[in-house]
Amino acid sequence: MTLSGKVALVAGATRGAGRGIATELGAAGATVYVTGRTTREQPSEYGRASETIEETAELVSAAGGKGIAIQVDHLVPQQVQTLIERIRTEQGRLDILINDIWGGEKLFEWDKPVWDHDLDNGLRLLRLGIDTHLITAHFALPLMIERPGGLLVEVTDGTADYNADHYRLSPFYDLAKVSVNRMAWAHAKDLEKHGATAVSLTPGWLRSEMMLEAFGVREDNWREATAKVPHFVISESPRFVGRAVAALAADTERMRWNGQSLSSGGLAQIYGFTDLDGSRPDAWRYLVEVQEAGMPANDTGYR
Repeated sequence: MTLSGKVALVAGATRGAGRGIATELGAAGATVYVTGRTTREQPSEYGRASETIEETAELVSAAGGKGIAIQVDHLVPQQVQTLIERIRTEQGRLDILINDIWGGEKLFEWDKPVWDHDLDNGLRLLRLGIDTHLITAHFALPLMIERPGGLLVEVTDGTADYNADHYRLSPFYDLAKVSVNRMAWAHAKDLEKHGATAVSLTPGWLRSEMMLEAFGVREDNWREATAKVPHFVISESPRFVGRAVAALAADTERMRWNGQSLSSGGLAQIYGFTDLDGSRPDAWRYLVEVQEAGMPANDTGYR
């Protein structure tokens, strides 16, 4: 599997799924522009200065690709426009767009109806989780469709089937994640006319930096957390969803997925890739089976 000569933009690549996706695209040989708000000189509102876009770009290059870090706030149209103009000038093409922009981990409240949830935080969450994706698509897709075969991946939390009949934490979080699935479906209608593909993609229970921290473990000893939460055994590293994206991008027949809602675990069963430890978790199928059996299962919550 090679993506040598391909140019990708991973919007929202500072940490988590975005970092894992960028790294795996690099491992396949792509040139990867990685964007986000946190740099080594300027942290974002997250306050997680140890996770930067420069570090992600270095991981891309170390994996075998070429990582290019650019600070961008994807809520600011002018910054996104400038980013795409730079990619056009430097590369003359864009083959892969990954919309992984999020930023809502500290804004959503668990099991809160709209009247109890902080309103400002809820509305900010929607702007970060929906507006950023649309702004980025507005400026990036015209460059992508100049060549046939482009791929847009809208990253969300939960498949369309799962989200259709499972309440996701609060009305704000629920709307944000359902909207991204629908957004990919809508983009697919426009992109297919240009020989391009759009999908939505969800990781499973992601062992992001924030998730590992919440469980008090590291990636090298994450299984210790299963002593307290057995269901954590079906979690996955950010590189797993990255391998899902790399497999899609390398698939010459990927248009068969156009408009569909996909998961990392589901694609692993089809493409045959595994996680870093050789496992092949399928979190969304697992959660459905557990609930059908009448056993409690925690919502994954983070990506």
